[in-house]
Order: sequence, then C-alpha cells, then structure tokens
Amino acid sequence: MSKVDIINLTGEKVKDTNLNDNIWKIEPNDAVLHNAIVMAQAGKRQGTHSTKTRSEVSGGGRKPWRQKGTGNARQGSIRATQWRGGGIVFGPKPRDYSKKMNKKEKRLALKSALSYKVIDKELIVIENIDFKTNKTKEMLGLLDNLKITNNKVLLVINELSDNICLASRNLANVKVVLPSEVNTFDVISADNLVITEAALSSLEEVLKDE
Repeated sequence: MSKVDIINLTGEKVKDTNLNDNIWKIEPNDAVLHNAIVMAQAGKRQGTHSTKTRSEVSGGGRKPWRQKGTGNARQGSIRATQWRGGGIVFGPKPRDYSKKMNKKEKRLALKSALSYKVIDKELIVIENIDFKTNKTKEMLGLLDNLKITNNKVLLVINELSDNICLASRNLANVKVVLPSEVNTFDVISADNLVITEAALSSLEEVLKDE
C-alpha cells in the first residue's frame, strides 16, 4: 500500500496513512476518463435552443407575385428560407444532450482521476479542519499554509459545518463537497484535491471493490 502524509492546519506533518492501491494507484484509463468528462459536460447543456422552420414563422399565406410574366424568379411564399424573415433550414431544435455510462465505467473513471492526483502529487490529506469563525480569512489562511492559494481546490470533508461552508463560499477557486458527492469532473478540474482523514476513509469505503 502507498503511504501519504497527513498534515495539520498549519501545513506540518503529524503522521502518515496508507492509501488503498485499488483506488489511488491504478493504471488510469484515459478513454473511460474522457468519456466521463464528456458525459459531465454534456449533462450541463440545457438543450433548449430552437429555431423556426418555414411552417412555423408567421405570414406568407399567398404568393408574393404571379408565377409567370414578372421577370422575377418564381416564388411561392415570402416565408421560404431564402427570404429575410423566412424559416431556418436545418436549424437547432430542443434536444437532450445527456449521455450514459454504466456503473463500472463511472467507478473506473473516478479511480483513474484519483490516481492521477497521486501521480501528479496533487493530493493533500489533512488531519481535520475546524475553523473557529466563518470568516473567509480562515480558508485563505489554510490555503496559504498549504501553498495553494491561487490553485483551484476541491475540498472533501466528512461533515459540512457552517464555518467551513461560509468561509469558502466567497472563494471562486474552492469547492467543498462530501465524500459521496465526489465526481470525476470535479476531481480532474481541480488543481489540488484536499481531503480530511475521515473523508478519505469514507471515500475509500464507497469505492472499495466489492
């Protein structure tokens, strides 16, 4: 089993712990990881875009001029697609962009993302996070001690407290989630994965092989 340092709020090592190699040290599957990212981004699309065809635009009930004798090209309706204000050819219509993955693929993608965090040394395990106040400076102080002030951070804690949530809500680069809410897209998007010791155990319990 791989070992990782556990640090305190000041950034000092207090002990170490073993990581489950079946979760944190697998050979990342880039193909499945790519599919998971595409699925996450596709799921965010509303798909409400819509244009009108010539049958849906208003007006154009009669021929603009007679068929022959005017010297103009024959026209059947001013709402034909070549007219200004006419219908749109092959325009977008409302659709569902969501994609699907089976559970094994989703789990493999998440394990691959977590393994990359270990490979790239972007995993930080904290003994515990207990802020005395709900001030933003509490979270900024923690990020400064960890030397990741300007990084995009995914913070995983075992229990959401008011102080942690309020201290991080004004920081666009910090996202706080529970172990059950960890997903592939958030892990890959973050520069650093910061997780408490208790949340680490909970996450491994969820992802351990059955």
